[in-house]
Amino acid sequence: MTESTAVRAPGAMSAAYRPLTLGLLAVITLAAFEAVAVATAMPVVAADLEGKSAYGLAFSMFLTASLLASVVAGVWCDAKGPRPALVAGLVLMVAGLVLSGVAGEFWIFTAGRAVAGLGGGFAIVAVYVIIGQVYPQRMQPVVFGWLAAAWVVPSLVGPLAAGVVAEYLSWRLVFYGVAPIFLLAVLVIWPRTRSVGAPENPTTDRRTGRLQAVRGLMLAGGVFLTQWALFEAVAGGPAWQLVPLYALAAGGVVLALVALPKLMPAGTLRLRRGLPSVIATRGVINLAFFGAEAFIPLMLVAAHGISPATAGLALTAGAVGWSIGSWVQARVQTARHRMLVLGSGILTACMGLMALVSAPSVPLWALIVVWALAGFSMGVALSTTSVLVLQMSAPEERGRNSASLQLADQLGGVVGTAGAGALFSLLRDPDNPGTVGVYVVIWLVLAVVAAGGIATGWRSVERTEDRQEQREEATE
Repeated sequence: MTESTAVRAPGAMSAAYRPLTLGLLAVITLAAFEAVAVATAMPVVAADLEGKSAYGLAFSMFLTASLLASVVAGVWCDAKGPRPALVAGLVLMVAGLVLSGVAGEFWIFTAGRAVAGLGGGFAIVAVYVIIGQVYPQRMQPVVFGWLAAAWVVPSLVGPLAAGVVAEYLSWRLVFYGVAPIFLLAVLVIWPRTRSVGAPENPTTDRRTGRLQAVRGLMLAGGVFLTQWALFEAVAGGPAWQLVPLYALAAGGVVLALVALPKLMPAGTLRLRRGLPSVIATRGVINLAFFGAEAFIPLMLVAAHGISPATAGLALTAGAVGWSIGSWVQARVQTARHRMLVLGSGILTACMGLMALVSAPSVPLWALIVVWALAGFSMGVALSTTSVLVLQMSAPEERGRNSASLQLADQLGGVVGTAGAGALFSLLRDPDNPGTVGVYVVIWLVLAVVAAGGIATGWRSVERTEDRQEQREEATE
């Protein structure tokens, strides 16, 4: 499909685009349902396989594998096109689900989550490259809005369905039930991507690919090593055991920081104007949002005495607000960098408001409204970053830059949740678990972080000289 024929098409649901659009929506919907269903079933899995002591590792292994796969997928897509990475990702998702479903021990289940994480990393980067390659720029905001909306139904239905199946039937059915649908998605979407090939002038050779894969392994290994060491250290023990663990955690941070700059567009960590600041904004707002989201249910249950099911309404409201924000950004005609500033500004305000609505005397509906607005801000800002990355990337760079965006996504989430967790462990009062003071501190710290997205959002305006300098550094 050429750019000229794409421009003449009336929309992403026209006859020329509809099959592919529906296929991509199906893939994202399945990925969303897999994420929320697995998270819901995890407590039952951990109890059945006696894995409560390693509960967090199942999540961190998925993340670590996703980091590695995102890097490899970026190089792969730039060299061979997104089609191979997409089908490999979907097949790996199926394999990971089946491996977790048949697991008789928790370490096998964790290995299955790692395989599924590899699949998720491959698939999401390939989806971004397909959108950049097939859809003209005027359609891309709409497509990203629909992809965000694809999370709404799984967020509403997934937890209840997975919870009922895991509690009254078998948690294994949660994994077995999703796997065949992913296979069906492979069969549906594969013919629709025949026109999506490799870039005409690929800039990625085998040597570059191997170097990036090694860097991705260093990043993933550093993140995993840090999480594992801190996880073991929090469990406690004599000082002679804790010191090496903290040293390992520090070594993991150093390893990740050595690899990270070469996996991002040049100047990302220095907040250079244009594409680097777009990707930095993605990481900053993810850090703030997901750091807060991880502790909202805990606060509502511990400090407000609300049941877990009712506490989940706040997260559902966030998902709905996210979808609305994505829909709005596709229809507002304004400079894209202003959308980043707007989203970051609203998120900053919501973090501040969370400190006010956390008191037990404040009705629950107030917190739900605030978190729905926070979700709205993420829908506006994150969909905008996705559009900008594709607009600012040459065809031969879409894979690498989409991979960088996913790395910012994932790292922001893990740093946010880990940082908020560290604050919680440091400030909580074991004798008075119902106090909201520790949560207020978390919200205020994350409000400062979110405000950083306002500054990076303004710097997302691209200048010609910045782009040229970035290209020169990237080729060194």
